[in-house]
Order: sequence, then structure tokens, then C-alpha cells
Amino acid sequence: MDHPDRPARDVSALPKAHLHLHFTGSMRTSTLLELADRYRVQLPGALTSGTPPRLRATDERGWFRFQRLYDIARSCVRGEDDVYRLVREAAEDDLAEGSRWLEIQVDPTSYAPRLGGLSPAVEVVLGAAEEAERATGVGIAVVIAANRTKHQLEARTLARLASRYAGRGRIVGFGLSNDERRGRALDFEKAFSIARRSGLFANPHGGELDGPRSVRECVDVLGAKRLGHGVRAAEDPVLMAELARRGVVCEVCPASNVALGVYDKPADVPLRKLFDAGVPIALGADDPLLFGSRLTEQYRIARADHAFTDEELAQLARQSIRGSVAPDAVRDRLLAGVDAWLAG
Repeated sequence: MDHPDRPARDVSALPKAHLHLHFTGSMRTSTLLELADRYRVQLPGALTSGTPPRLRATDERGWFRFQRLYDIARSCVRGEDDVYRLVREAAEDDLAEGSRWLEIQVDPTSYAPRLGGLSPAVEVVLGAAEEAERATGVGIAVVIAANRTKHQLEARTLARLASRYAGRGRIVGFGLSNDERRGRALDFEKAFSIARRSGLFANPHGGELDGPRSVRECVDVLGAKRLGHGVRAAEDPVLMAELARRGVVCEVCPASNVALGVYDKPADVPLRKLFDAGVPIALGADDPLLFGSRLTEQYRIARADHAFTDEELAQLARQSIRGSVAPDAVRDRLLAGVDAWLAG
């Protein structure tokens, strides 16, 4: 139990794993400004003000605006050096916030035209991850993600591509991102079957803009071991109990949920409800470029808006570490670090 006279422990020093971070969205605003200037890309004020836009993506117009901003930022990443820079800076930022293991999600189709094709784009990302890990000491794995608003055949192509790298230790999972309301999980069963057969774990987004139905499809049809978001499962107590029983990790991103209008304020995110129901949670920053905060801030939200004690914050960190695919030796070291943070 926290001692009332003891200052709150520094959550940036709490060892943790970061399991929900998108490649483009990980970009620093300063880096975006520099790249936009280099490539003469006109940026809207929403990307340069330093204040995260309130996007209200729960309606079609709001999601379109979010996607437009994302696409503009993506257009500023054009060369191999840019990819290496983004991954290195993401690792540096995670290191400063206590993360020692990062699983970064990327859709290579977005960069393939400028990097020589799908396979070369993946090779560039892998090279960037290897260099960033060597430079920072942060372990880095990659989740290849399909876009659910595109045709299922593209997802199968990406699943086969990702499967070629399975077992080599760097590409570890297969994901599904974008608006759940425009691409149901069950439509992508074949792609995820390809990925699972190769040993990749299933990591689709679900239960963010759509409700419990989306979560059930991700788990029961796609075989999800981890869910991007999953917060809408809190609307169904039976579903929450099922996620807890099966150990399905929900990658909860409080700042993102508020910025996109899923919930009005941080206190409305059902973090406490999921935690108390026994659902494993890994806090994530999602897209810091657009949502204005990185990993540590999500732990601060848990403390300030949901009354998580330091013991409970430590448990969140443990759940992120155990939910990762980090090697056993890395997990053990990080878990010992959590114990030391709590003891200190």
C-alpha cells in the first residue's frame, strides 16, 4: 500500500513494455516539421500547433479528418534514412520513459512505393529496428499490420509476407488497424489464419470505435492473443470475464481514446473496470504525434484519473511485460526491475 507521507514514485522510471505504438504516429513533432520542410510538404495547423486536435472520430467526418492528418504525416517519410530516424527516435523516447521493450506496428504498403516494394520496405524497417536496438538497448519487435478498409486479398499478401519472417525473432505478430466500422474482423479470417499457422500471434485492433461485437470477432474468429484497445469490452461483463479467463491482453490507450472522442475525458476510460475484472492490460501511447502524449503519460492518467496506487501501476507494468513476446531473460530482468521500483 502507498504510504501517505511518501512522494509518489516516478512512473517514468518504472520498467515497462510498450505494445501499442504505430510507426508513423510515433514521430516527434520536431521531426515532422523538419521532414516537411525538407520535402516541401504543407502541414495543417493541427500538426504544427503542439496541441492534439479533438478529432471526434466516432463520426465519419471526424475519422476522415484523423486519417487525412495521418496520411499527411506519412507522406513526409520518404527515404530509408527517414525510417531509420523514426525507429531510433521512438526507441530513444521509450527509453526515457522506462520502456525497455517496444513492439512497433507498421503497414509496409504505405512506404513500399518509395522504398522499392513491399519486401524492401520490410527489410528497411527491420534494419532500422536492429540499429535502434543496438543504439538504445531497448528491445524492438515488429507487428506487420493490414488495413481493414482495404481488400482482404491485400491483407493475405501482407500475412504471407510477414510469415516469411516468422521465427527469426524480429517480426512477431500480425495486426489489423483502421476503422472497425468499415471493415469487420471476421472478413479477415483467412489472412490471420495464414499468420497464425506460421507462428505469428494475432494482434488486431478491436473494441475501440465499435463495441463488444468487434472484440468477440477478434478473439473468436481471428484468434487474438492481444487486442489493440479492447476498451469497449467493458460494456459486456460476460465478455470481460471471458477475456480475463483466456488471458487476452487489452492494449489500452487512454489519451488516444479521449482524443478520438471514444470517451469524453480520461476518467471515463474504463481502465479501472477492466483491471478490476482481471483483464490483462498493457498501456500504450498509440500515436503520440496526433494525441500529444507518450507512454509515461498513460500511467499518470491511471494514477490521477483512476486512483491507481503504485502497487497497481506496478501490476500494469508487469502485465505489459508478460503480454509481450520479449525473450524470457528480458522479461525476468524487467519484472525484477518492477519489483525494485516498488521496493525503492
